[in-house]
Amino acid sequence: MESKAILKYARISPTKVRRITKIIKGKKAGEAMVDLGFLPHKGSRIISKVLRSAMANAEQKKVADPESMRITGALVDQGPTMKRMRPRAMGRADVIKKRSSHITLILEE
Repeated sequence: MESKAILKYARISPTKVRRITKIIKGKKAGEAMVDLGFLPHKGSRIISKVLRSAMANAEQKKVADPESMRITGALVDQGPTMKRMRPRAMGRADVIKKRSSHITLILEE
């Protein structure tokens, strides 16, 4: 049986989150929580919250021991991009793209 958690509209670009999901994919949930605690990236804190939520969902469903479940799926999709303007020289403007992402973690026994 599986348990999953989804975080939508996280204010971090998907490429920054994907490099962290590559590290934890395939590991046990308990080991992944320890690894995420030592990573210096902003995305590791966000993913640890999603992982904690997926573990709580597994505990609520009474599927299995959440610590021993494996992370089988870690999907990071691109969310909507906010566009902001920045003034430049001679009356021109640059576009600043503030990207967001949708993060999905799937745990299985």
